[in-house]
Amino acid sequence: MDTELLTYQIAFASIRGMSYDLATKLIDVIGSEKNFFDLSEEKLRAITGGKSKVYSDAYRREQLIKAQHEVEFISKNNIRTVYFTHPDYPTRLRNTDSAPAMLYVCGDCDLNSKHMVSIVGTRHATAQGIRFCDKFVEEMAQALPDCVIVSGLAYGIDIAAHRAALKHHLPTVSVMARGLNKIYPDSHRKDAANIVHSHGALVTDYLSQDQLHRGNFLARNRIIAALSDCTVVVESAMAGGALVTANLAASYNRDVFAIPGRVNDEFSRGCNRLIQNNTAMLISCADDLIKAMNWESHRVATTATEHSLFPEFTEEESVVIDMLKKEGDLHINALADKTGIPVYRLMGTLVELDCKGFVTTLPGCRYTLA
Repeated sequence: MDTELLTYQIAFASIRGMSYDLATKLIDVIGSEKNFFDLSEEKLRAITGGKSKVYSDAYRREQLIKAQHEVEFISKNNIRTVYFTHPDYPTRLRNTDSAPAMLYVCGDCDLNSKHMVSIVGTRHATAQGIRFCDKFVEEMAQALPDCVIVSGLAYGIDIAAHRAALKHHLPTVSVMARGLNKIYPDSHRKDAANIVHSHGALVTDYLSQDQLHRGNFLARNRIIAALSDCTVVVESAMAGGALVTANLAASYNRDVFAIPGRVNDEFSRGCNRLIQNNTAMLISCADDLIKAMNWESHRVATTATEHSLFPEFTEEESVVIDMLKKEGDLHINALADKTGIPVYRLMGTLVELDCKGFVTTLPGCRYTLA
């Protein structure tokens, strides 16, 4: 590693407002990153015609000092840099107008993988949304074993997508809203480690010295949208980061997909609106996405065990199923109250329905229809 060159590249990429396009144009005019920092302020302004404070001697010295510290951090923590001139720089990202000049990557995932799908959604994911993530990623793994799942490591749908990818042995990329010196949120540190150890990657355009600001989360959404061929919105309210990501993806001419839901469900309204506005295509499974993207599925045909068209239930089983149809999901105590079935008998009924494949057990002694 050429430490001096890397220092200049990091400092140059860290200039406020620097992007892939601006960096390309400046290098064309100035000749090199080193020249940007070696030229006097007067000469640099004369060449570029720029009036911004980023051309001042003091500001440029500050960026070089920060870059020197960043080189030390990178070398100690096995982080790779992907500069905008490097052949590993993500092609999909390069083709957007807001691409950063530098990415910092922990992990060995290929950011130019053949199939990359971003999955985003609310931080307040429902049990149904989490189950959909798991099923959807499982189907993607069966059909496209080289697929990479991209998300943001946040609470809710993001972490559900990452965990589903880990569970079903797909590499997954987490785009961070801060430097790689600290995982946010802290409760997802173990997930982040598993991502790196499972041929995935943590990706950011922030330095380890940068402060975490609220605006970072919206800014990183542009990378989530741009890294992938398409974006899937699983659950979203009428406002939120997932909708920002979806609209960014659409602005990059990427396909956007959304999972429909009941009109009165808070976290289905955003998805329904995306579909209504023709920003997103309605899908219900991975095969819908694969067909829409014109990708070749490698799914192996299997003989599925189907439920009988008219299954036979006991009287108590029918009561439980009707109540879960009405309520969605319930704690076992609430289910006992609503059905009038004592808990000690209800438990056996639920186990039987679970074995038959009609009921799913959720965390916290809650139950829902499969």
